[in-house]
Amino acid sequence: MSSLSLIQHNTMLTSNQVGFAAMLMQFCFKNVHSFLAALLRWGFMLVSGTQVEQIPVGRIGRLKTRTKEQKEGSSTPSSVNYHFTRQCNYKCGFCFHTAKTSFVVPIEEAKRGLRLLKEAGMEKVNFSGGEPFLHERGNFLGELVRYCKQELELPSVSIVSNGSLIRETWFQKYGDYLDILAVSCDSFNEDTNKVIGRGQGRKSHLDKLHQVHNWCRDYKVAFKINSVINTYNVDEDMTEQITDLNPVRWKVFQCLLIEGENAGENSLREAKKFIISDQQFQDFLDRHQSVKFLVPESNQKMRDSYLILDEYMRFLDCRKGRKDPSKSILDVGVEEAIKFSGFDEKMFLIRGGKYVWSKADMKLEW
Repeated sequence: MSSLSLIQHNTMLTSNQVGFAAMLMQFCFKNVHSFLAALLRWGFMLVSGTQVEQIPVGRIGRLKTRTKEQKEGSSTPSSVNYHFTRQCNYKCGFCFHTAKTSFVVPIEEAKRGLRLLKEAGMEKVNFSGGEPFLHERGNFLGELVRYCKQELELPSVSIVSNGSLIRETWFQKYGDYLDILAVSCDSFNEDTNKVIGRGQGRKSHLDKLHQVHNWCRDYKVAFKINSVINTYNVDEDMTEQITDLNPVRWKVFQCLLIEGENAGENSLREAKKFIISDQQFQDFLDRHQSVKFLVPESNQKMRDSYLILDEYMRFLDCRKGRKDPSKSILDVGVEEAIKFSGFDEKMFLIRGGKYVWSKADMKLEW
């Protein structure tokens, strides 16, 4: 090879090497940048005890963090209990969502809030109160039920009611849109129900329970029973009556105290005389262990595992034995409000909060 050719060859090699070196340096710089970003995120997390959100490279100076408290509250609202009214025609002595206001949000605003919840991940909504059939004779409730099933296409729409105000005409109009109807019944002794406050005048709570049960069968709505175990029914054996009614679920709650609702100076109820011990509650559960569809809920499970939305569409945090409200989802959105809900998603799953909750999937024999 001539001297000139050798020089040209070496010059080309050097040029290629320089180009490769430049590419390598650029690649290393980008990776060092990424490494430094990741290092800063993890370092901040270790020092502050917070979780750092994943953010694109190039925004190192604008790291966003979530505190541990916010992280715990930032859950998907898969199942929401919307207590849209506090008014009730019964006077249950242990009630922990009492008639402190008469406010009910306008129906279009309620629908807007429900749509926000659906967009945030809600799959099941449970309407409760107070007594949800009291407001506008059940028409307000019925329109929300229809909206959630027909327009939002939620997999599950349910109601908790004392049953006293339900009419067959309601089922005729709205029954197709309802998956589950839970009726509260604490005793199969009429006198015990009256002592508790679950009754109105001479009307029989138990007769109404059976009537609603039959309507649920006729209009293809899954029937459920809720019972609050307290000093007046803790020794009762309900096995035979519950088995005969054959609900899809029998929720058995331990009587719970909530400051400002059924306990304390500013409460509308005084429920201390209804409170039972953990052992008494367990004895009741043991007595009914043959009931296959029994779902027990202790005080701890109840406080932490429900997403409760009040009449202003605010999430209620019950972890401290009282109801601390978030801001309304109508004002700040679901993602911001749910941070302060106190919701424990793990406890929600442990207590069996996620189950086959669409009547289309229950394969029930009507």
